Amino acid sequence: MLNIIKSGFLIILMSVFLVFIGYLTGGADGAVICFALSLVFNFFSYFFSDKIVLAAYRAQPADPNAHAWLFDTLTNLANAAELPVVPRLYIIPIAEPNAFATGRNPKHAVVAVTQGLLNTLSHDEVAAVIAHELGHVKHYDILIQTIVAAMASAIMWIASMTRWFGIFGGMGRDRRDGNAIGWLFVALLSPIAAMLIQAAISRSREYLADDYSRKLMGSGEYLVSALNRISGREDQILEAQGRSAVSDSTAHMFIYSPKASFVAKLFSTHPSLEDRINNLRK
Repeated sequence: MLNIIKSGFLIILMSVFLVFIGYLTGGADGAVICFALSLVFNFFSYFFSDKIVLAAYRAQPADPNAHAWLFDTLTNLANAAELPVVPRLYIIPIAEPNAFATGRNPKHAVVAVTQGLLNTLSHDEVAAVIAHELGHVKHYDILIQTIVAAMASAIMWIASMTRWFGIFGGMGRDRRDGNAIGWLFVALLSPIAAMLIQAAISRSREYLADDYSRKLMGSGEYLVSALNRISGREDQILEAQGRSAVSDSTAHMFIYSPKASFVAKLFSTHPSLEDRINNLRK
């Protein structure tokens, strides 16, 4: 319940923050424009975000014959979760073991798993990962994360435009009007604040999804084992390749995000592996 309240508070905070940025850059008219801009971003994200991210990772619909056990697992877990329909199943052709859920609501949801996940985990571990993703679907996290990502994108776009106008002299009048501090805040600090809020919301939803996996599977140990295997395999791939196939813009969607430095963890969209394991073993 605490995580749900926290997520709701942070979404409201980001909405107010976006309107405040508009007010700093353009007064009352700017606030209205930013509010309208957020609606546009949310509209396109609501209807097209799943198609965009699936295309970005070249995900393909799973073959019912080649992945019969995977379809059975998804169907059984979706029924146990009492979802209105079984989400569509996609396979992502990358070696890193990972997975995500997307879509605008439980009736239009997609669960995507990487080929690396299927190659790395046991059937029970894969089932625990799918149960985690169904937790995101059940709790409308796929919609919440879409809204938050859209607002964060809007804030970063406004900040980029502000910096652009500042470079080409657009801030001259505002300096004379004494509003330079507001422009500086929007240009430099607002993207950082947006990323911090987005990361905090995402971390809260990850804990909820982990708990839901434990509920559907009857034990948290299946997901603990899966996360440990994913972490070890991810570390090997990162060491060999030097980079992750998962882009920063969509990292919040996946079940696991690679380890980072202390500073980077402030912006991490996932709790640490240790914290997630401790939560699952409470």
